[in-house]
Amino acid sequence: MGYSVNRQDVRGIPEEGRTTYPMLDATHGCVAGFSSGISVYTATEYTAPGVHEDQEGFVVLSGAGWARVGGEEIRLEPGVCFIAPAGVPHSVKRDQEAEHVAVCWFHGAVE
Repeated sequence: MGYSVNRQDVRGIPEEGRTTYPMLDATHGCVAGFSSGISVYTATEYTAPGVHEDQEGFVVLSGAGWARVGGEEIRLEPGVCFIAPAGVPHSVKRDQEAEHVAVCWFHGAVE
C-alpha cells in the first residue's frame, strides 16, 4: 500500500450511530501509533462515548451537530476543530435538521 488512500476505496465500518472509514495507519507509513480516518455520525443523540489511551483530534468536514468532550459541549460545523485528551470520554451527535456530521479524526501517541 502507498502513502495515500481515497475514501471511495475504503470500506465503511458501521457502528452505533455512525459509519467509520479507517484511512491512514502503519500500513501507509504512520508511526508511533498515529492513525486517521473519517466518521459520519447520523445519530441525533449521544451514543456511548469513546475513551482512548491517546489523544484524538477532530476536524468537522460537513454537517452540523454537537460534541461532548468530558463535561464540555462544542458546537460543530464545517471548519471546527476539537481535541479529546487521553482518557477523556467523548461523543458526537448530529442536529435534527442535519443529515449527518462528518469528521476527520486522528489519533496520536502520547509519550
